[in-house]
This record gives sequence, structure tokens and C-alpha cells, in this order.
Amino acid sequence: MGLSRALRMMREDIDTARRRDPAARSRLEVVLAYSGVHAVWGHRVAHAMWEATPRLRLPARLLSQATRLLTGVEIHPGARIGRRFFIDHGMGVVIGETTEIGDDCMIYHGVTLGGSSAEPVKRHPTLGNGVMVGAGAKILGPVRIGDGSQVGANAVVVHDVPAEATAVGIPARVRTPVHHEPLIDPAIYI
Repeated sequence: MGLSRALRMMREDIDTARRRDPAARSRLEVVLAYSGVHAVWGHRVAHAMWEATPRLRLPARLLSQATRLLTGVEIHPGARIGRRFFIDHGMGVVIGETTEIGDDCMIYHGVTLGGSSAEPVKRHPTLGNGVMVGAGAKILGPVRIGDGSQVGANAVVVHDVPAEATAVGIPARVRTPVHHEPLIDPAIYI
């Protein structure tokens, strides 16, 4: 990744934090004080190392552990993360090796995107684009969370969630959106 592309992505991450967090007062505050943003930046470097050559996998793991020590967010360098990913508050987040996260996703503190197998296969979740995962939620195994879906706080998800749905509870149950006819003002008939 070239320097100009890396700087563009960093600016995009800063703008995402400002857009998603009403408490973000300035770009400087995000750069200096947002551990979730720092964790994503550390991951982007570790992931580039992980993908470059097998010889850099140990240094990539060491960088990911140093980032965890500094931010409280553990992201395996093998995880694939899309653009404009925001981790709010961050502490206690764990993202496993075969996790895939789409663009425009947001997760809160205490979230685990964990595996359910010790075999060297796809064993972690895939989040589609625009997914929001609430505080303390656990998404376990190679499940898919569809585009635009939400996972409620403290939910435990072990099955796929369709697009535009909400998963809540332990174990999580899917609540699909109810589409109503547009409301018509009865006064137009009077």
C-alpha cells in the first residue's frame, strides 16, 4: 500500500469516527484519544505484513499483540477488514483470524467475533456491509451477518442473520423488519 493511499485511509477512518461518535469534537481528538481507531490502524499494518510473506507472520502477530496491549482491542492480523470500520470504546474487543468485515461496519466494546473450531478452516464470522454489533455481543463460528443487520447488546449469535434484520438474545433470535404501508393522512379524505 502506498503512502498516499494509507494517508487517505487514515483520513477516512478519522472522518468515520467523527461521523459515528457524537462525542468526537475534533480530528485531533480522534487521532490522539480513540483506541478503536488506533487498533484499526495497527491492524492495517499487521495485516499487510501477514499477507506479504510467511516470513512476516510472526512480526505481524507481535505487532497485533503490542496493539492489543496499547488499545485493549485484539485483532488477529489474518482478519480481513473493510473500509470505514469503527470500533466505539474498544476495550475487550476480540476479532479472530478468519473473520471478514465488510465496509461501513461498527462494533462496540466487549464484542467477540470468535471461532467455534480448532481446525484450520474458515471458523470465524463474516459481517456484511453496514453491520452494527452492540456492546458485549458474541458472534461465534463461520456465520454470516447480512448487509445492514444489527446484533443487539450481549446477544450470542451462532446462526446466520439475514440482511436488514436484528438479532437479539441468548441464543440470538432474528427479528426481521416489518414493512408497513406508508401512512396516509386521513384528513385528505375529509
